Amino acid sequence: MDTNNKQPYTRTGASFTKEVKVRGRDLVNELIGTTRFTQMLYFLTCDRMPTQVQCDLLDACLVTLMEHGLTPSAVITRLMAMSVPEEPQVAISSGLLAIGSVYAGTTEQCAALLLDIEQRIENGEDLHAVLCEIVSAYRRDKRALPGFGHGTHKPDDPRALKLFELASQLGCADRYVRLVQGLGDEVDRQYGRHVTINATGAIAALLLESDVPVAAIRGFSVVSRAAGLVGHYLEELENPSGKAIWAAAKQTVPYRE
Repeated sequence: MDTNNKQPYTRTGASFTKEVKVRGRDLVNELIGTTRFTQMLYFLTCDRMPTQVQCDLLDACLVTLMEHGLTPSAVITRLMAMSVPEEPQVAISSGLLAIGSVYAGTTEQCAALLLDIEQRIENGEDLHAVLCEIVSAYRRDKRALPGFGHGTHKPDDPRALKLFELASQLGCADRYVRLVQGLGDEVDRQYGRHVTINATGAIAALLLESDVPVAAIRGFSVVSRAAGLVGHYLEELENPSGKAIWAAAKQTVPYRE
């Protein structure tokens, strides 16, 4: 079949004269007032409403990533708020561009890695051998293992510990939580020291436990951090820090010929 001539369509949503439809539901009569934000996010992403446990896990993940101090995304938002204070969307969206393979966005990479491990085990490979091979490859190539290590939180990322505790309490720590913890044990063994599983590693496991598709995981990180950046934008208007950040940058990074 020639898919190039296939009629495009959307199941996500559409607005009509007297109603708005969202994935087969009536926004006004079925969703507004009865559906929480987290439920709606999951519904739009997974095409079904989450269970209470899935909703609790997702809530915890979104709260965890929402705020982490003066990270690059927050600093960018504050500098943009200083430059264009009348345009909140510019400041917030600029900060969101910092979410990627180094900060916050590593959740997606870690989730993909966990799925790959699971697939290899299902295909008959030995778990320990797979974990050993993966960690060895990252060490050999001198690449950072997504979901591991943190410049501030040592010896453990308290956010990850709390998320694992919650998953255990909710009975959702059997698959991907165990995989990421097993990967952590192998990391510690090969490096000869403890390397923390960070928040993005824990969130990757919890979102997979909640059946969130990998393709949506970084989007969830963006949704969470966007809410946090609203706070940074407002604080920059009320208690400006942009000029101080700018001055600190000039002092710390001197010009040289």
